[in-house]
Amino acid sequence: MSDASAVPMGRTFEFQADSIRNISSAKEQEYGRRVYVGQAPISSIVGLPTDENVRAYLMDVPGRKKVPKQVHTAIRDTLQNNSDNFSVLNSGVVIVARDCKVDDSKRILRLVGPSIINGSQTQGVIKDYLKEIGGPENLISDVLVKYEVIVTDDEDLIAETSIARNFQNDVMSISIAGRLGQLDELEASLQRQDPDMKLRKSETDLSEDFVATERLLQVTAALVPEELLLSPEERGRPGEVNKAYTYSQKTRCLKDFQKIFESAKDPKSPDHKKNKALYEFYLDVPAQALQLYNKWKTHGGFVGTRIRSIERDDRNRIVEIPDGIIFPILASLSVFAVKTADGWKIQPSERVDEDELDAELIGVAASAYQEIANHNPQTMGKSKACYSALRQITSIYKRLA
Repeated sequence: MSDASAVPMGRTFEFQADSIRNISSAKEQEYGRRVYVGQAPISSIVGLPTDENVRAYLMDVPGRKKVPKQVHTAIRDTLQNNSDNFSVLNSGVVIVARDCKVDDSKRILRLVGPSIINGSQTQGVIKDYLKEIGGPENLISDVLVKYEVIVTDDEDLIAETSIARNFQNDVMSISIAGRLGQLDELEASLQRQDPDMKLRKSETDLSEDFVATERLLQVTAALVPEELLLSPEERGRPGEVNKAYTYSQKTRCLKDFQKIFESAKDPKSPDHKKNKALYEFYLDVPAQALQLYNKWKTHGGFVGTRIRSIERDDRNRIVEIPDGIIFPILASLSVFAVKTADGWKIQPSERVDEDELDAELIGVAASAYQEIANHNPQTMGKSKACYSALRQITSIYKRLA
């Protein structure tokens, strides 16, 4: 595909789709426009122009320091760790074209004078990601993105649509939680460790200066001990709780936290006592949860494991380990959760050699990655069997201590 800047206004662009559906109403056709929707391989949007978009790719603006904002990090994170759900989790791209011919047999849209009008950040991150991994042929599996194509030659409507699609204000769950004050005590807990820490409490908090709230809650949920999650009748059955959701369902982790908060603050709630104890855990461990997450994201013990999805630099040093590999490890550490005089901590016994434990966990994680997850970190992050394999190791160390 050619570079976006090289595609003139009237040039036809072949857009390869995975599915195509014409949803044009009779009224739209009367107005001389059509609308197509579907899904397409992410490589299909890389070369599309963005001339009509009111928002350029923020990582590629001349004179701007190339520092990823949280929105870019979130898109890349989904590509790397949850790509099979990318078309559901990402809002996709909106494209305008002056004309369009559909080849149903080849699933190709031949777009005349096209431009992305919403989704430049998605396109930019995809372009950077594909370049980083050496091209779409190196993707572990097919990754699709939603698209909407609006076909019209009304230039005023194109401009108006571009503005409208970029400045609609959707109220996100994170903003609701922030506005209700449900994240204030969590932020205060972080600031007891580091006064400069700021928690993301609104969708407008895009700077990297903010701690990613959803990720923090995912990691904390992975570390919650089973004794705080199970009823008295359910306790005594190790491994009863499946923690795989903590890897891939960040929205659920946020909603769970909101429910825990509401119940902990309401003495009349049926689960008040249980959720009050659980809420205390969330307030006690966030700083340690971040430390553990950051430790395992770049753990040098993975050197030599030959796990191909680990990002390394030209000197073979670990740059980033996929979340799908480390979340089962983090969840296994929940067996070491203890309530001390200073609150909850993830604290193995002093008799546990932590370097030895780390080496054991890395070895089992590598085996699970290869034998259970078939070399796919996303499969590993969602596999209960992988979580169980890691938990067996920490359970043994806990008993021996």
